[in-house]
Amino acid sequence: MHLINKALETASRAHQSQYRKGTDIPYIAHPAAVGMILLEEGCREEVVAAGILHDTVEDTDVTLEDLRRDFGTEIAYMVEGCSEPDKSLSWEERKLHTIEFLMTASEEIKAIACADKLHNIRSILEDYAKEGDAVWERFNRGREQQEWYYRSLMKSLGSTVDFPLLKKLEKEVHKLFSAKA
Repeated sequence: MHLINKALETASRAHQSQYRKGTDIPYIAHPAAVGMILLEEGCREEVVAAGILHDTVEDTDVTLEDLRRDFGTEIAYMVEGCSEPDKSLSWEERKLHTIEFLMTASEEIKAIACADKLHNIRSILEDYAKEGDAVWERFNRGREQQEWYYRSLMKSLGSTVDFPLLKKLEKEVHKLFSAKA
């Protein structure tokens, strides 16, 4: 548990002043939830730690070199696999890159990405129940583009292996995008 605690401390500091999109929920709730999902799935401690750290390089000042130094090459590699490489690209270009990359990613990177998306979908579902279609206004792209992205991700994640976490994601994606406000 030392590694998981260290990841939680690092992610908490890195995301300290951030909040979930369109909410007053401290951002750390998301990486912690991703870690819990991976822990519940029986993933190795290193995968859980990488899940907790998955947004640090993409959304904070933490670098891959920082992660290599503090957590080792394996965890840094997994975090890199879950990070968008170039934030200057358009939303569509970044999402296409993610979809294509995940087709051939390792099972552990796929598990982290799946846990990340599963928590995102569950959060959107909770907000959708309260706000209806207004929930889509907080995103760079609306419902149609989000549905395209999540459905494409599910195909990509399942391209080489089928695993229980993907089934959970598929169920929640279907529930969200079949919902009527």
